[in-house]
Amino acid sequence: MKKRDVFLPGSLWLSLILTLACNALAYNGSRLFTAGRVHHNIACPLDDRIPFLPWTVSIYLGCYLFWVVNYLLACRREQQKAFRFMAADFAAKLVCLACFLLWPTTNTRPQIAGHSLWEEAMRLVYRLDAPDNLFPSIHCLTSWFCFIAVRGEQKIPFWYKAFSLVFAVLVCISTLTTKQHVLPDVFGGVALAEASYWSVQRSGFAVWYAGRLRKAAGRLRKDTQLHE
Repeated sequence: MKKRDVFLPGSLWLSLILTLACNALAYNGSRLFTAGRVHHNIACPLDDRIPFLPWTVSIYLGCYLFWVVNYLLACRREQQKAFRFMAADFAAKLVCLACFLLWPTTNTRPQIAGHSLWEEAMRLVYRLDAPDNLFPSIHCLTSWFCFIAVRGEQKIPFWYKAFSLVFAVLVCISTLTTKQHVLPDVFGGVALAEASYWSVQRSGFAVWYAGRLRKAAGRLRKDTQLHE
């Protein structure tokens, strides 16, 4: 094994790049086609009873480090498991893209009255992130995948598995208390993560995906060696 493959095989690095690209395509690229279309508000009556808590933006934004750590842990597992995980993430992001294109959603955001650190942070989030592409919640989807990544691993300490579960749940709650999402978005994101992880294994998509990524990584390696 080459030194550059000690941490992760090239095919899994490629898979991480692919999932980032697919995430950007689903969340940002879809807006090119849905701007000006009718967006549906799917809030339920219970959403109106959930309080707006600006301080929970710390969880909402802090989860990005959680994602990086757990996705790297997922890719450092035995390769069959690693590719199943990455195939599930890729498939789920494609489903998100389809949902965003076919059924655009939106929600109603509250007026922010105060000027505390957390309220200013919420203003920044609202300014940078339009209230669309909400169902299913990619925040909840990715955070639940972070729990899936570690929950069955014997080499991962129990305390970190418990932390991953608790933090994933807290992220889901934070999407509601920051009024970035509504309950159907949250349940849709978690359900999609579980369904995708189950289906890619049984459908054979995970094996197909792994084969394509290994071939692509092999071609890239050969091209690199030719130019060295």
